[in-house]
Amino acid sequence: MSEIIKNDDHILVKPNTDIVASMAESFRSELQQIIQEEGKDIIIDMDGVEMVDSVGIGVIIATHNSLGKIDKKLKIKNIMKDIHTLFTTMRLDRHFEIEAA
Repeated sequence: MSEIIKNDDHILVKPNTDIVASMAESFRSELQQIIQEEGKDIIIDMDGVEMVDSVGIGVIIATHNSLGKIDKKLKIKNIMKDIHTLFTTMRLDRHFEIEAA
C-alpha cells in the first residue's frame, strides 16, 4: 500500500517499493481510486523505487491517460537515473513531467 498525501491542488503518491508485476494491480487500483474520488493532479514520488518493469510502466501510462480524460496531469519525481534514462528513451517525458532525484 502506497503512502498517499492529499494537498489542495494535487495528490502525492509514494509507492515505497518497486513498481513491478507483483504489485502492479494493487497500485493500479489505488491510483484509479484516487482519480475517481479526488479528481486532482497526481505526483508519483519514486523515492525508494529501484525498478520499474513493463507492467509498471503500463500502470503509469494508464494513470496518465485516465488523468488526461478529466483534464488533469501526472508528474513523476525523485526518479532514479537508470529509470529516468529508460523513461526518456521511451519518450514518456513528452507526455508527462519527469523530475530526476
